Amino acid sequence: MAELIAKSPCDGLLPVTIGGMSLMEEQPGAMWAVAPFNGQEKALSQALEAAHGMAFPAANRATGKAGSRAVWFGRGMALLIGPEPDAKLAEHAALTDQSDAWAVVRLEGQGAEDVLARLVPVDLRAAVFKRGHTVRSELKHMLASVTRTGPQAFQIMVFRSMAKTLVHDLKTAMEAVAARG
Repeated sequence: MAELIAKSPCDGLLPVTIGGMSLMEEQPGAMWAVAPFNGQEKALSQALEAAHGMAFPAANRATGKAGSRAVWFGRGMALLIGPEPDAKLAEHAALTDQSDAWAVVRLEGQGAEDVLARLVPVDLRAAVFKRGHTVRSELKHMLASVTRTGPQAFQIMVFRSMAKTLVHDLKTAMEAVAARG
């Protein structure tokens, strides 16, 4: 009988450092889709605040902090990243485990915005896309979630099956930005 070995989505691909930028895989822990039942948005937000210290995020926003974050993930949905959801959340929302479905990376450093400008058709400059802002958009040709987590830092998520393509596309853009000096 073959023994299976659990591997992260970016196993053997990361970390990568080019110029002043680095790309590394994050191990976010549990990842749960949270979709409020009709009329339960306010009650869910209160339950999320009581249980995990963060409100349900508004559209295109993230709440919480590293290790315990709720990221807007589309109309009427957020992704709870880090903790296992408190059982009381199930009174107000549908909960779906997404822990093995996503590749999660962190791009940071001088030039990170320029890298993403080559791949994402959204203005991610700090003047308009501040810390805690998030967007679901294309990253080159993949559906992605991009969240600003710091002045020059972004959390990027794509489907696990696209991890190798994500790393390739980001690395290529990092090399082009670094070459420009």
